[in-house]
Amino acid sequence: MNKINQVFATRGDRKLLSLYFCAGCPTLDSTGDVIKTMQSRGIDFIEVGIPFSDPLADGPVIQSAATQALKNGMTVSLLLKQLKAIKDEVQIPLILMGYLNPILHYGIEQFCADAADAGVSGMIIPDLPFDDYLNQVKPVADKYDLRVIMLITPETSEERIRFIDDHTDGFIYMVSSAAITGAQKSFDDAKQAYFRRIDAMHLRNPRMIGFGISNAQTLKAAQDNAAGAIIGSKFVILLNEAEGDANLALDRLFDALSK
Repeated sequence: MNKINQVFATRGDRKLLSLYFCAGCPTLDSTGDVIKTMQSRGIDFIEVGIPFSDPLADGPVIQSAATQALKNGMTVSLLLKQLKAIKDEVQIPLILMGYLNPILHYGIEQFCADAADAGVSGMIIPDLPFDDYLNQVKPVADKYDLRVIMLITPETSEERIRFIDDHTDGFIYMVSSAAITGAQKSFDDAKQAYFRRIDAMHLRNPRMIGFGISNAQTLKAAQDNAAGAIIGSKFVILLNEAEGDANLALDRLFDALSK
């Protein structure tokens, strides 16, 4: 069974936590240590960002991290080599999050083959058109037992959401707002209504809520309305402030999530 599916199948009522960081930031060679530290601290999923020069869905924090990672020399090829080097030490699901252009440049078939060989369980490609996913990416991803996680937003129609639910596996990434990534202090009534509306659809796939989660209030709202929460910008900030010390960054994150 794919590791993503396995986590959801065995979690019971436990709420899950997924963290994002950008590979190659703050340092080029920290990827493996960050992942192994997250695993040791009980994180359920890790989204490993592939840096790209034009990250459309990302806010200034993740854009800055991607810029630094590229300056440091991070590439798709190097990232996959780093992941393969720690493959035997990592049991939790790794999900590559990156934009379509670098993946196309690498080659979809080669990318999926090398990702699977490196122990990757899935991928998130925010700018992947759904038709291209169905016709070009999904058949290759299925061949290598990789889950392609699709995003929905408050503007996504019910018809579209059900179509995505019918043609994907793993989980659905619920973006808390149609804006770019970035920490928020709370989720307003409109976002809360969106969470409840999707919950009432009783989708086949579990859901994880991301974008804007940075404190106890936003974490609880996400966990109350989905299988768990995804945190990106807040952890990227803390990891940079800790100069790559993932244990210190996690200490500070857990402290922030308790307030």
